[in-house]
Amino acid sequence: MPLTDDVIAGLIEAVRQAARDQILPRFRNLSPDQIDTKTGPEDLVTEADRAAEAQLTEAAGRLLPGALVVGEEGVAADPGILDRFATADLAVVIDPVDGTWNFASGLACFGVILAVVERGRTIFGLLYDPVLDDWILATPSGGAWFCRPGQAPQRLSGPPARPRERWQAFVPLSLYASEQRAAISALSEGYGRAFSLRCSCHEYRMMAFGHADLMVAPMAKPWDHAAGVLIVQECGGAVWTGGQPGYDPAAPRLPLVVTGRAEEAGEWAAWQGFTQ
Repeated sequence: MPLTDDVIAGLIEAVRQAARDQILPRFRNLSPDQIDTKTGPEDLVTEADRAAEAQLTEAAGRLLPGALVVGEEGVAADPGILDRFATADLAVVIDPVDGTWNFASGLACFGVILAVVERGRTIFGLLYDPVLDDWILATPSGGAWFCRPGQAPQRLSGPPARPRERWQAFVPLSLYASEQRAAISALSEGYGRAFSLRCSCHEYRMMAFGHADLMVAPMAKPWDHAAGVLIVQECGGAVWTGGQPGYDPAAPRLPLVVTGRAEEAGEWAAWQGFTQ
């Protein structure tokens, strides 16, 4: 179904409101009992994650009745949601606090990610910065736009052409198996810098702004990547999963490689085979 301007505006305002209500009041204000772990000590969830997702789930139900909500915390509680996602006609994918480790550590490098997916195709992507109250959005063939309240949207075009020795690459070394890390580090030596912000929202924003050139990941969870992949594609970039072009949020292949410029089509080959 096509998204109306009113629905898109409603989704954006719902994200802004959830940030005001649930996220920012808890930033640098969490007690230890408001922070939990999920799969391990580095995989955190806070009261802000859960409360923001609950508020956004309610808003998505009002704006897009009947749509499946695929929230990071909802899936953690009920993995069967991903099975329903694979066959859903319409889904709203939510990462209520992307970069939870940063958020819980008091670092202002976190965001809210929201995407609308229609039968495996992302038709709306949003990367929101709660601290500065600005966002990047995209729709297929509609371009990627940086938006601030009260100002005209600015169209984004991704990174300029530059040699690989000047590339800024996001390579999350800690997400790879320990026996793979030496090889991953060796692959990264040709780039100007290889690092991780521990926040997909801001990594994709940096690519859209033209400040970064490459992202690789051994996982391709939809709440981390559906919105950002669409935004980078609308800036002229490209994505490969499992060595094939494209990204299906409901059935992603691995690994994921995103380049800021579609001309760098061969870059995926070096990373083929490196999954978690």
